[in-house]
Amino acid sequence: MKIALVTDAWHPQVNGVVRTLDTVVGLLRDQGHEILVISPDQYRSLPAPSYPEIRLAFTRARTVGRRIEDFGADAVHLATEGPLCVQALRWCVRNGRPFTSAYHTQFPEYLAKRTGLSPRAFWPYIRWFHRKSEAIMVSTDSIRNQLRAERLDHVHHWSRGVDLDNFRPDAPSPAVYGKLQGPIQLYVGRVAVEKNIEAFLRSEQPGSKVVVGDGPALAGLQSRYPDVHFAGRKSGRELAGYYAGADVLVFPSRTDTFGLVIIEALACGTPVAAYPVTGPVDILTDASGVMDEDLNGAIKRAIGLDPADCIAHGKRFSWDASARQFLDGLVAQDRRLDFHMSRRILAKAIFARV
Repeated sequence: MKIALVTDAWHPQVNGVVRTLDTVVGLLRDQGHEILVISPDQYRSLPAPSYPEIRLAFTRARTVGRRIEDFGADAVHLATEGPLCVQALRWCVRNGRPFTSAYHTQFPEYLAKRTGLSPRAFWPYIRWFHRKSEAIMVSTDSIRNQLRAERLDHVHHWSRGVDLDNFRPDAPSPAVYGKLQGPIQLYVGRVAVEKNIEAFLRSEQPGSKVVVGDGPALAGLQSRYPDVHFAGRKSGRELAGYYAGADVLVFPSRTDTFGLVIIEALACGTPVAAYPVTGPVDILTDASGVMDEDLNGAIKRAIGLDPADCIAHGKRFSWDASARQFLDGLVAQDRRLDFHMSRRILAKAIFARV
């Protein structure tokens, strides 16, 4: 297949949306699919208000559409609700091209945190954006139910995965852990207001708090919490070591749709403490984490859960399965997908006879 992926979230941004898209694109390319990524770095852009790391790209619908058309896309997927995907949506609607979309982020809650307005103020826009999509890809049952309550019923399940070759319990702990008093309580993710990190930093459990990540709220948190170890952005085997050496991953966000860091921590044998909200409630079991409106209590009870149970649960999340689910949700353009699939089946039959 030739798949056009339009997204307002792409490198050099570091977040769960980019990691998901990047991983799935890589797997699909390995399978022989051609992927055209249309992203903000390819156009004139401006920094997002209050979040300069995110660039908002500005171009015309016909400019985006021309690239999709010249590529000969069999399927079009709009990954985000930002300005670049809006232009792609307008072109698709004008030209009768079916497309799929995804609900990666609790966009209304995200904007509410930054504007002081009610999340309800932003739901009309979400409904407008996704209503003309052939399918909205969602990662959890909680999000599926939430969108259906907003009269968006055309949803398709697209879960997430974890790199089990990298995120392992034998990953070496960082040297700094040897200097910190245990138990080590870890946060991993963007350092931004919508992540509710201060709920973790205000908790009263004895031990040391470690924050891995970067973002616009970093400087403010560093000044207010000088006893916290801020490790900065980590990736790969080094990040796996931060998970594996910690006693608990604390996930204080109330606005995530999934939480990749949860399953990465579990794969490293680290239990999770979280609020009982979308994401954690869809992932965690009683043996792998504790969810409670009293985050302090959740942290206390999560420390000491059996790492073996965490590892076993983390291994259930596969990127290969995620890529298959994404592919199954795509909408073929002009029935060319049927042609490509028929040709592939015929080729397999010929080679099998040879």
